[in-house]
Amino acid sequence: MPYALAIFDLDGTLADSFPWFLRTINDIADHFNFRRVADQDIESLRHASTREILSRLDVPLWKLPAIARHARRLKAEAASEIALFAGVETMLRTVADNGVQLALVTSDSEANAREKLGPSAALFSHFDCAASLFGKPAKFRRVIRRAGVEPGEVIAIGDEVRDIEAARAVGIACGAVCWGYAAPAALRALGPDHVFEQLDEIAGAVCPLP
Repeated sequence: MPYALAIFDLDGTLADSFPWFLRTINDIADHFNFRRVADQDIESLRHASTREILSRLDVPLWKLPAIARHARRLKAEAASEIALFAGVETMLRTVADNGVQLALVTSDSEANAREKLGPSAALFSHFDCAASLFGKPAKFRRVIRRAGVEPGEVIAIGDEVRDIEAARAVGIACGAVCWGYAAPAALRALGPDHVFEQLDEIAGAVCPLP
């Protein structure tokens, strides 16, 4: 079905930040005294839920806000290293040109998000950024109210298990992309409404073209 509002995640969904994350995660681990990520751990972590990842790396929940702020600062410094996936600009414009409102809900700052999106930022009607690790449901609800649409007209598109969980928590459709942080098998296991293997599949699902 066509949607009136598409809520996008940024990192791993629109922006190719996973390589930066892998280069940076152990510096963050050392700074905040949690377990480093060994190369052989990466694939198993991609199959884990967010809470499982935190448990395996011994990350206390109380440290998450400080870790997030630190990561945003590092990401701002590395902005030139993080590009949008090929085809993102075309996809976003196609969706917007078909009358679908675009929203961005991300754990990154709005300043970082706008810099990464570049000219495509102008296509977004709503930004709700700096989401905590488990804070997306509240931001989804706020964006839906601002957009003036019903939950049944909304889809959230992301690349992690927690994106699917957040969409389910607020009663909206969810789409999972296969090119981001979580392993496709982990996403498929949750039965999202849409699974996107290629970026150019998104526009056809969000706003079916004639």
